[in-house]
Amino acid sequence: MASLLIPRRRRDVEVLDDPEVAASVRAQSLRDVGRANRLFGGTRAVLAELELAFGGSRLTEATLLDVGTGLGDIPRRAVAMARERGIALRAMGVDLAESLACSASGPDLAVVCADARALPFADRSVDFVTCSQLLHHFDDDDARWLLRELHRVARRWVIVSELRRSWAAAAGIWLASYPLGFHPVSRHDGVVSVFRGFRRAELHALVNDAVARDAEVRDRLGFRTTAAWAP
Repeated sequence: MASLLIPRRRRDVEVLDDPEVAASVRAQSLRDVGRANRLFGGTRAVLAELELAFGGSRLTEATLLDVGTGLGDIPRRAVAMARERGIALRAMGVDLAESLACSASGPDLAVVCADARALPFADRSVDFVTCSQLLHHFDDDDARWLLRELHRVARRWVIVSELRRSWAAAAGIWLASYPLGFHPVSRHDGVVSVFRGFRRAELHALVNDAVARDAEVRDRLGFRTTAAWAP
């Protein structure tokens, strides 16, 4: 889908996709991502979907796995939100970068170093599985594999949040990165990520193709699109 208003999907290379990137640069860029999530809707998009999932249950305790967790900012916010609703949520994270897994781990969040396409968890072993802004890092075949892994380990609900591709979103993150003092790698990768992002119909089709589920796909503020489904 491409037009004067909507750019075509691109497969340009993000700096952080290189496993040889210095750990200090990776950590700084992920801190920038966390700030962008808080300011521009990435965190809100995931929490809004979790709130919908919690609202349909009478849970008092549950487990959550955040795949591609980075520095763990989103699962920690999810734990706080769940606590306000009387739910004791035990959060875990997965990240491929060992330096991030070590940095994100703490008493409130256990993080393991693993490939998202081969999650070290049993089938239907986690109540809620979230995955924010990771899917666009993969080509379509690997993205389907990743979606099948999320689907496999989830017991109650899967939530995928992605950037919604647009010229405005790309220009916005580029311009905002200067007053926010983002690292040059964050600026570059932020724009590339937007052009790798998904429109609603594309994300719906990819999920349906991967796991044969008619996901609830919504556009959300901050140029985010979410897909959620019961496994």
